[in-house]
Amino acid sequence: MSPTRAQTNAKAAALRAEFEAQGAQAVEPPILQPAGTLLDLYGEDIRARAYVTSDALRGEQMLRPDFTVPVVQMHMAEGAEPARYTYAGEVFRRQETHPERANEYVQVGYEVFERKDPAASDAEVFALIAQALGDLDVRAVTGDIGILMAVVQGLDTTELRKNALMRHIWRPRRFRALLSQFAGWIPVPPARAALLAGDVPAAAPLVGVRRQHDVDTRIAALREDAKAPPLAEKSVQLIETLLSLSAPMPLALERLHDLSVDLPAIIPAVAGVAARKDALAARGVDVDTLMFEANYGRTSMEYYDGFVFGFRSVLRPDLPPLATGGRYDALTRRLGASLEGNREIPAVGGVMRPGVMLELEAGL
Repeated sequence: MSPTRAQTNAKAAALRAEFEAQGAQAVEPPILQPAGTLLDLYGEDIRARAYVTSDALRGEQMLRPDFTVPVVQMHMAEGAEPARYTYAGEVFRRQETHPERANEYVQVGYEVFERKDPAASDAEVFALIAQALGDLDVRAVTGDIGILMAVVQGLDTTELRKNALMRHIWRPRRFRALLSQFAGWIPVPPARAALLAGDVPAAAPLVGVRRQHDVDTRIAALREDAKAPPLAEKSVQLIETLLSLSAPMPLALERLHDLSVDLPAIIPAVAGVAARKDALAARGVDVDTLMFEANYGRTSMEYYDGFVFGFRSVLRPDLPPLATGGRYDALTRRLGASLEGNREIPAVGGVMRPGVMLELEAGL
């Protein structure tokens, strides 16, 4: 028997009270959010799963799929610095391909906006969420999306290819396919080869929102890309080695330092991981057993661009994660770009699933 709504709400209120006791300000973003800008920020996965509606007065609206983006919007518009926020309430996501997953559930979160010491802020969020999980038997995993981003930006290839890889970091299968394509390991399909050779296909009716100008621009981009030399095999192998890295944090750092000899672009990001390890240790986290997986977080929210983490049940791996989170500096930069002074601020946060916690606490 699953926890009742009243039980879940009571658990959520207790968790939020814990975060308030740490100095966080409780906030309640509206359930109905303006869809346009937010859908762009969430990425393709959430866009496909959002409940969207519209009316003549307010335009396109959606049920909030999470709290982080509305909280960032609120802070960038009117928040003081530094700031800590907490919240509790329902989020909504369509589950058409996974009907066994809940399409409405309660989420509790803790968000930190602070410039002084990003590693310390990362450790604060992680440690407080770990503490809130109490005695539940969980396995924690950490990662850092910023390392892979740095690798891509440091590749010796065209900006077009870098942009394509950056866009698909959160789709691992597509990302690997692009690497193979750019390395020249995948044969060019006959139709594309003919197009690149200058054979213009017969005119066909335009389908969807694309116009002839869009088609011509895409063809020109493909032909320009075909002139670029293939990615070096060594570069692809180094990326594959990085993505396979999974080890306790001290050993992972050793391997990252070794990789940085051939991938100097990751040196600043690796230094961030080292600083975070020290900050976590200062918070009492057992970093000697804490796992670091370079591939972790690549199927979560697309606004994460640095530290990522998650907690899963050891005894019930079939359950959703009890808590997840990460750093999203670029999100504040994007939302602050239109404000006076082009505001941005380092930010990190995490969310918890009180309903899942109750299932484990009850031994269900």
